[in-house]
Amino acid sequence: MTKRTDLALEARELWQESAQRTTRLSGVKATKTKREGYPITRVDILDERGEEALGKPQGSYLTIDLTAYWKRKEDYFDRAVRAVGSHLKDLSLPDGPALVVGLGNRAMTPDAVGPLTLESVLVTRHLLAAMPRQFAGFRPVAAFGTGVLGSTGVESAEAVRGLVEEVHPAFVIAVDALASRRTGRVCATVQLSDTGIVPGSGVGNHRSALNRETLGVPVYALGVPTVVDAVTLAADLLEEAGEDSLGEERLRGEREQFMVTPRDIDQQVRELSKVLGYGINWALQDLEIAEMTALLG
Repeated sequence: MTKRTDLALEARELWQESAQRTTRLSGVKATKTKREGYPITRVDILDERGEEALGKPQGSYLTIDLTAYWKRKEDYFDRAVRAVGSHLKDLSLPDGPALVVGLGNRAMTPDAVGPLTLESVLVTRHLLAAMPRQFAGFRPVAAFGTGVLGSTGVESAEAVRGLVEEVHPAFVIAVDALASRRTGRVCATVQLSDTGIVPGSGVGNHRSALNRETLGVPVYALGVPTVVDAVTLAADLLEEAGEDSLGEERLRGEREQFMVTPRDIDQQVRELSKVLGYGINWALQDLEIAEMTALLG
């Protein structure tokens, strides 16, 4: 039974579990570091062998463990912003204008990471056009919330493709909610990648991809896992209890779109969306966090 996850870190874990660690995972390199007090795991998928093993395209995937964020230690917000922003820079963002895209449904809290992140992104493209001398030190940044197909009738990829053709950004940053296989990683991790994103993949509702091939410019993805697939969670719990031979067919038959999310998801999504927005500003503009707050306020 395939366990659902959007995190490359967890895809690697699942491969290791299925192989029972008896074979070497070819085409994948993983390293662990720490920045601003938060642990970082970087998974680089190097070739087609790695793509096949993990089911993800070649590229770099960085997972920031923000579990300590919720302990509210000194400068926890500022440190999280710097960790996200500096690692986004590490993905080698090109020079030039940026387009930040918020994917998801604002009316559904677990799917509202993208739209809420845009509230904290410093939008400057129009300011540079109107007052180029006063804002000469800023990078041009535009932001766009795609909405969802059910309410707009327009695929996110279609809307973003048209906007890219009109605005001509050097690159796109796409922000979306993700799915994890572990409840401990829900609203406690951030994944960054340079491979683009497939909207809706976390809940099994795959839409057209946003990547270099579809948009013609590099696409960087940021995401926070906000849900766990119920069947994936149940299967993991059965295995931990030593009941791995029970329930697979039963679970498979009952797996119709049940997702698990924390009861305080509203607060957690709003806080982490602010971290992502400020982290994007940190990567794109030469500003301190207090200056971002003043400009956004």
